[in-house]
Amino acid sequence: MCTYLTDRITVRGSAKGPTGWIPVTNASVYFDHPVDLPVGHAMTIDFLNPERGPGARVAVELDATSARALAASILATLDAVPADLLEGDRLG
Repeated sequence: MCTYLTDRITVRGSAKGPTGWIPVTNASVYFDHPVDLPVGHAMTIDFLNPERGPGARVAVELDATSARALAASILATLDAVPADLLEGDRLG
């Protein structure tokens, strides 16, 4: 069964693809059938820059347990960073 659960956000970052580093401006997060991971459903995170065409994309597929562990690790790491290091880190 397809979930079609998708969230799209604006981001500011860089991702390394097969041709080197590219700026990323958008991310899509969705839970659905994976393309490569051998599980029924997976959390997929696509980082992309639509202005640079379809080749400016990096995707990651994670099983649900790994996705939750990654989300928890990201939040724990950001919570441990001194607040003054995060100042000015918001999108324009």
